[in-house]
Amino acid sequence: MADQYDVVVLGSGPAGYVCAIRCSQLGLKTAIVERDRLGGICLNWGCIPTKALLRSSEIWHLMHRLDEFGFSADNFKFDIGKIVTRSRKVAEQLSNGVAFLMKKHKITVLNGEGKLAGKNRIAVAKDGKTTEVEAKNIVLASGARARTFPGMEPDGKLIWTYREAMVPPAFPKSLLVVGSGAIGIEFASFYRTLGSDVTVVEVLDRVLPVEDVEVSAFAQKAFQKQGMKIKTSTTVEKLTKGADNVTATLKAKDGKTETLTVDRVILAVGIVGNVENNGYEQLGIKVDKTHVVTDKYGATGVPGIWAIGDLVGPPWLAHKGMHEGVIVAEKIAGVKGVHPLDVSNVPGCTYCWPQVASVGMTEAKAKASGKKIKVGRFPFIGNGKAIALGEAEGFVKTVFDADTGELLGAHMIGAEVTELIQGYVIAKTGELTDAELAHTIFPHPTLSEMMHESVLAAEGRALHI
Repeated sequence: MADQYDVVVLGSGPAGYVCAIRCSQLGLKTAIVERDRLGGICLNWGCIPTKALLRSSEIWHLMHRLDEFGFSADNFKFDIGKIVTRSRKVAEQLSNGVAFLMKKHKITVLNGEGKLAGKNRIAVAKDGKTTEVEAKNIVLASGARARTFPGMEPDGKLIWTYREAMVPPAFPKSLLVVGSGAIGIEFASFYRTLGSDVTVVEVLDRVLPVEDVEVSAFAQKAFQKQGMKIKTSTTVEKLTKGADNVTATLKAKDGKTETLTVDRVILAVGIVGNVENNGYEQLGIKVDKTHVVTDKYGATGVPGIWAIGDLVGPPWLAHKGMHEGVIVAEKIAGVKGVHPLDVSNVPGCTYCWPQVASVGMTEAKAKASGKKIKVGRFPFIGNGKAIALGEAEGFVKTVFDADTGELLGAHMIGAEVTELIQGYVIAKTGELTDAELAHTIFPHPTLSEMMHESVLAAEGRALHI
């Protein structure tokens, strides 16, 4: 007889393992299926190891500013092998941490390739052997992978996805990054800061296209000042591989073409859900554009089957997947008063230099919604802590409903804004108004004071500009 569980989670990325933990906390007998390493893409090949790489590039950047802070040093250099090794150790530590959490919460880990085998059944294949388990509830959290296009398939040597970009055997002197979303720009920032000649190609008319227009414009100027080449409204028509380089044919919006030869190419043109050969559609689970369709609580419409994380709709972010995992666990357990996910309260963070963070509507979307709005802005140059840190470039922008004072959106670019944004996320989730934020006391001297000043600026009341 097959092992039986209350819940089996297919996939151990942030969405999956958090869902499993919450299920266990609620008294449900839980198992999780993983074909590779616990923690999924995020912990092993995404969010965490890339931040370790970017930390190294930040240090390299600061080393070139030593004189500004009263220090001097000669002949410093970096070792890309050691940078990569540290990044991999960080990933390994966190993957091991997830294994500890599974053990702590008495969650059974089923190693192997999992797929739906019928109603309430999952087949797990490993080393040529297949076993089946039964579950009253199955949570699909099989994640996503990098999108590719015909004629530009990654080969692991000359054309990379994020995986190869994280473990370069040697440092490329020149690099083409295709796509200027968060993943593309983070890698562009890492390699450019360490000295690579980086060109970024974006099919849309601006970099970081999901961000507020002002943030995108500021970011592009900052990247170009660093020496990054930016080509917007441009497509990659063809990639021709040489012995140890790649020649890209680029086509601009006006139809003009040019060629560019680089050591390596990084493809960062989005993701596709891992929906193939998993038995999803055979059971009636609806898939739209490679992603599983769910309701606002993660239900697929097939009784007892749920889906969360990058497998389902945007935004495709680890923290959104974690939150979905908790929602699904609590719905399965019958917890009362479970709130559905409100995507307008999901923050986005990009760890380039300068950092970018946002939550809610951009100014353009707020205007398009028909609301009467008011906007506040405050520059880093007006903040004492930013000046003291030597990080005086950037700004904070807030968008409010002019009639109700509702915080519609917040947008930041500059040092540590990926940490600051949570203040606005709390305010937005708690439905605080501009008046309540204005009456909040922010500590001095901190970068967070800019958040207060931006709120005041929406009323023409900013104190330090």
